[in-house]
Amino acid sequence: MFEKILKNLKSNPPLVHNITNYVTVNDCANVILAAGASPLMADDINEVEDIVSISNVLYINVGTLNARTVEAMVKAGKKANELDLPVILDPVGVGASKLRNESVEKLINEIDFSVIKGNMSEIKALYTNAKNTGGVDVQEDDLINDENIEESINFIKKVSGKFNCTIAATGVIDIVTDSERVSLIRNGNDMMSKITGTGCMAGSLVATYCGSNKNEIFDATVMAITVMGLSGEKAYRKIVEKSEGTGSFRTYLIDAVSLMDFKALKEGAKIESR
Repeated sequence: MFEKILKNLKSNPPLVHNITNYVTVNDCANVILAAGASPLMADDINEVEDIVSISNVLYINVGTLNARTVEAMVKAGKKANELDLPVILDPVGVGASKLRNESVEKLINEIDFSVIKGNMSEIKALYTNAKNTGGVDVQEDDLINDENIEESINFIKKVSGKFNCTIAATGVIDIVTDSERVSLIRNGNDMMSKITGTGCMAGSLVATYCGSNKNEIFDATVMAITVMGLSGEKAYRKIVEKSEGTGSFRTYLIDAVSLMDFKALKEGAKIESR
């Protein structure tokens, strides 16, 4: 899987259209570049169709939501569907507010998504319309662990079936499913939760790999989540070795993405198929 996905990325590096948030937009752009693709950040409603038309994939992230960008997201998503391009959704903080819930519902009703990526609280809020009191962070009761892994897998498979797309539920254990295939990914490090943007960067990587592998959406998603987690492990080892902190961790994280290759993935990936 890894070799094919990497080969496609190197031979056909995608142009990744991001409509994302202003907190992590620079991180998203840099991680896309680090992976070997090209980022394009454009959210004006008057140009999104033109930008989608020259892109290979669309990444929608609702982190800093407003009414103007929602309309641009819908317009871009419909154009991407028309062109048969992968569309990735990161429903950041869904469940935290009425605006967020209504906006994400509108996006899902009007756009066919290839992948939805979020933490377990966001995925639950998406599926049940329940309130998510944790904001953008996963609630403690929703953490994926070995005790609730079977229950979590079954639930996420239901979500995948409902929305007819691949679901990536991220956490200490990541779960990726297309309702039939399931991969558990145990890469990553606690330090990743100490800086802003790691979730958004993971979404950008999903878009990047899907952009070059639109017929292998599930495998591309598994690879993207694995690359992000493994890069976090490598970055953590660096800061421990050099007695450095969170600022250096962010830099080393992007470094690790840029240096990721088949050998590193083969040796470091912790993936279990179910």
